[in-house]
Amino acid sequence: MAPPSDINHYSHPCIYGDYSSSRSERRPGFMRWLSRLFKGGSNRGRGGRRFQEPDEENMAWRAPSRPLDDGARAHNREKDDLGHAMSRSSAEDLKRPNAHQGYNWGTDNDDYGKALQDSLNSSAYPPYNAAPYYPRDYRKICGGCNQEILYGNCLGCMDTYYHPDCFRCHSCQYPITEREFSLSGKHPYHKSCFKELTHPKCEVCFQFIPINAAGLIEYRCHPFWSQKYCPSHEYDYTSRCCSCERLEPRNVKYYRLEDGRSLCMECMESAIIDTGDCQPLYHSIRDYYEGMNMRIDQQIPMLLVAREALNEAIVGEKNAVHHMPETRGICLSEEQTITSIHRRQRHGGHRRMGMRTQNQMLVRRCEVTAILVLYGLPRLLTGAILAHELMHAWLRLKGYRNLNPEVEEGICQVLSYMWLESEVVPSTSAASSSSSYPSSSSSKKGARSHAENKLGEFFLNQIANDSSPAYGGGFRAANEAVNKYGLRAILDHIRYTGLLPE
Repeated sequence: MAPPSDINHYSHPCIYGDYSSSRSERRPGFMRWLSRLFKGGSNRGRGGRRFQEPDEENMAWRAPSRPLDDGARAHNREKDDLGHAMSRSSAEDLKRPNAHQGYNWGTDNDDYGKALQDSLNSSAYPPYNAAPYYPRDYRKICGGCNQEILYGNCLGCMDTYYHPDCFRCHSCQYPITEREFSLSGKHPYHKSCFKELTHPKCEVCFQFIPINAAGLIEYRCHPFWSQKYCPSHEYDYTSRCCSCERLEPRNVKYYRLEDGRSLCMECMESAIIDTGDCQPLYHSIRDYYEGMNMRIDQQIPMLLVAREALNEAIVGEKNAVHHMPETRGICLSEEQTITSIHRRQRHGGHRRMGMRTQNQMLVRRCEVTAILVLYGLPRLLTGAILAHELMHAWLRLKGYRNLNPEVEEGICQVLSYMWLESEVVPSTSAASSSSSYPSSSSSKKGARSHAENKLGEFFLNQIANDSSPAYGGGFRAANEAVNKYGLRAILDHIRYTGLLPE
């Protein structure tokens, strides 16, 4: 696409009338013009006046008259002599000084001189207009078909001529017949085709993104997915996937969960709905910790819960840190009664995902009561939340007390990031410190789809670019320290100082 400076909008190109460029027609016109040029020099009157010969193409030729006899010729000579004498007399009168201010010198025969002059300028002798001159090798070549334009109308645009049927849109290849068209570089376009190529369309409603009051094209764009959409969709109740944050397009239906959340089809493919389905993933992440010499001996219950139950648990937990805009997991230390997702009902199509719940009393047997995770999230996101909450459990079970949120949430995000990276990026090509640690056993079950790997990259991007001070700022500081000194050295430093190293 050409830069904006090269894009112009023009009205209809110049239209030239019937045109013939054959040499057989051009040559006589040129010779007629040349003959008139020479005749003009010899056809001067005796009185010094030059009579212009009328154009042969524009004058009406009369039938030839009969030959004149000697008497008629003599009469004509006398008439010419009289006219010549009167013309000279008038010229001499014009040279005399004015004797009386406001009056001109004249003769008695002025009326006859005027009549003679009018007769010479009558319609029988129209004024001569020179025909346009074309050199012998002048030809108009069509810019579309590269053939000579021999006859008929032609179009002129940007110093190039076209047959009317050869002036075509560079996009759709159909002739441009509208009054206005767009030009990008040297290529003409229909205005509608050019708008289709250059004006961005909303990826939600599939309409052209409207122009704002300032005359600018204003739209929103997701920083990772590059989904462009109209600003109005942020407040017109358009559904947004609770996992990947993409807006629901008009031609696609999202899945509706029981608690009101929406899931796109890609996230729904690997979503974990009930607690039983999540147990294998939970145990694989515990194995991942054990592979890094961070074994968790206590059996900590893990439950998938709905949004309402998770929010109630957060209210009942002391000193809980909330991750805005929505908390997706929590490591409990207090005894509570929790409503967990025990078993779900399977429904086809895009109907709401029904579920059955079960109330469960959590008894505190150690520093950690249970780990709660929001249900219905994709496998990789669920695993990242479990890795984060298991790090909270490990810190509490190992005696790490009263850490400030930036330190505790930051190091927990580092473990979440490391687990995700081991699942998405092969350990041989990982760029961060996590490449030195083993990957979880779940990654050996087979290659994941491209869509799931893309989701994993999105979740990694979310952790790395989180804007919150505790989760985002804490992760970047802790990750930098781990890359510099190693995970074990950082954990020992936090144990003794409660801070990250400078």
